[in-house]
Amino acid sequence: MSGQFFISLLNPGIGLLLAGAFLLLWLYRREYRYLLAAAAGHAITAAAFLIQDLGPVLPMELQRIPANFGYLLAGCLLVGAIIAHYRVAVPRRTMAVICTVSMAIFLWFLLVDPSIVGRIYAISFALGLIALMIPVCLRRLPKRHIVDHIFFWLGIVWALNYTLRPLLVLGVTGDIVNYVGFQQSVYWTTVQFTQAICSVLSAITLMVAVAIDLMAELREQADGDQLSGLLNRRGFEAEAGAAVRACADQGRPAALLIADIDHFKAVNDNHGHAAGDAIIAAFGAHLRAAGPAGTIAGRIGGEEFALLLPGSGIETARALAEAVRTGMTIACQPCLPGATPPTTSIGLAVAVPGAGLSQLMRDADQALYEAKRAGRNRVRAFTPAPVRIATAS
Repeated sequence: MSGQFFISLLNPGIGLLLAGAFLLLWLYRREYRYLLAAAAGHAITAAAFLIQDLGPVLPMELQRIPANFGYLLAGCLLVGAIIAHYRVAVPRRTMAVICTVSMAIFLWFLLVDPSIVGRIYAISFALGLIALMIPVCLRRLPKRHIVDHIFFWLGIVWALNYTLRPLLVLGVTGDIVNYVGFQQSVYWTTVQFTQAICSVLSAITLMVAVAIDLMAELREQADGDQLSGLLNRRGFEAEAGAAVRACADQGRPAALLIADIDHFKAVNDNHGHAAGDAIIAAFGAHLRAAGPAGTIAGRIGGEEFALLLPGSGIETARALAEAVRTGMTIACQPCLPGATPPTTSIGLAVAVPGAGLSQLMRDADQALYEAKRAGRNRVRAFTPAPVRIATAS
């Protein structure tokens, strides 16, 4: 067996290995449907290279049709998998139009006006346009991780590889008249190795992105409260503590609201724990909807909730607290049909220079106690005790 034979197995081997890896990932996380698309894309890539390099030669080189259609389909699946990872709509219609036009031109240069170079350009330029969908779709998304930047630039490099490489290589080596020695040509050697590199880089990057998503899920499970949809106490204290410190460093205020559902034990006793759970879930949704952008919200106790407003003062916090209090009846009414929904008492506090989250929570707790002592279903703000200045007698 010649060395060229083993080179011909390079992309099929890589494609099948990556297809198997993505298939296993999909079996572990079936909700990540883009992993199945990635597995199919790599499997089709392997099949296309096998047909191109090792398949039987058909009359009029008709084996080129399934091989090159496979390249286009695989490109659409792999690019679509990367885009779908970001929960962005995959431009399937655009890809379908590109593939249709490309195959029409390919068939023209295969059956009507035979030209190997024409067929190369028809498929390569189409793959370049498909790869360009990655930076086009991701350009406006926030780049939170290094893999986000890698995907963006990988799409550009991928597109340049498919468009400039054929022009440069064929411009230097000259026209390809027939397939005699095609597999040993400089052009096809560049295809074999650049495709292998692009496949491995994109696959590794996508796997890293999946790992980041899985770690985020684990972190959310550890720091989140499933019933209310908010952070749990640990998650809230971690995020709110960091936000309070950042506000102190920047000289910005930070306001804290602590809300407690009034007579919540009576809800459980009179209507059952299912109704109580429904109240918690509805109140959590109400807080998420009421809080402005940047609000950190958490369920810090059984029926106790906290909202931190970085950069906000007492008046903004008071307005939000009143909106939360007055809107609770509408938010929780469906949970207790035919009965009066519970009310909420809210305590407010604003961070003072040098105070951390723990002090802020103690101040808001004291204000909450005052709201309950005053009759519940009301908002109270923390008022520091006056400082007495000793005078000389």
